Amino acid sequence: EVQLQASGGGLVQAGGSVRLSCAASGFTFVDYGIGWFRQAPGKEREGVSCISVSDGRTYYADSVKGRFTISTDNANNTAYLQMNSLKPEDTAVYYCAVDNIPDKCVVVWSMSYRGQGTQVTVSS
Repeated sequence: EVQLQASGGGLVQAGGSVRLSCAASGFTFVDYGIGWFRQAPGKEREGVSCISVSDGRTYYADSVKGRFTISTDNANNTAYLQMNSLKPEDTAVYYCAVDNIPDKCVVVWSMSYRGQGTQVTVSS
């Protein structure tokens, strides 16, 4: 059973930083994509970032480019999202997701497996 455990959310002031972690287990995908999407109250889901593990291709929403960085520890099947220069509009529940079809990175929330969300709140 594929399981994703997201952690690292919390309350941070605008301009601050947070690092989210997503520990994945229960799969033996040789090639996969792993990423993050977010959901804020009253807003549509938004794909935030994703990475194709085999070739390192990364994807970022325009709203986070230059501020967020996705990375992976492949040996431990863990993905990280380093979020810098946070803004109040980054406030949302962040979900990690994984799929053995890396091209699904273009629509992260469509990935086959997703974890529970972690709340990130950015105060102004």
